[in-house]
Amino acid sequence: MAMDYKYIEQLLESYWLCETSLEEEQILRTFFSQENVPVSLLPYKDLFTYEQVDVAENRLGEDFDCKMLEMVGEKAPVKAITISITQRLKPLFKAAAIVAIILTLGNAMQVAMQPNAPENIAETQFTATDDGVSVAVVDTMRQDSMKITETPLIK
Repeated sequence: MAMDYKYIEQLLESYWLCETSLEEEQILRTFFSQENVPVSLLPYKDLFTYEQVDVAENRLGEDFDCKMLEMVGEKAPVKAITISITQRLKPLFKAAAIVAIILTLGNAMQVAMQPNAPENIAETQFTATDDGVSVAVVDTMRQDSMKITETPLIK
């Protein structure tokens, strides 16, 4: 047993000179975490076991930041929320849909309110006519246009 303590004392010497490796420091922590530590080495026990005791007893809670901010009189910071591109454009899509509905209803009302509009729009027939001026550079083309006639499709 005295041999083990001699090795521990050598490791302590190296530790004070900052020459120990992480593995050797772990050996020291393991040795001092035992219950049977020699009296000559007891003063060093707290140095190597404080992490185990401190973490178990004085662990910070999840609400630590909020408590500290309350103590100094500041409000807790608002956490940022990530917004996707579809969430960001959703109000624009809604507005575009409303505009489309209003324009569609407006056109339907405009056709229905015309004085010479047929009673049933579904019964109107479109016929091609060949009148109008061409807008082409060369005046050899004629533009065809569609005109509404009020003849029913079904006779």
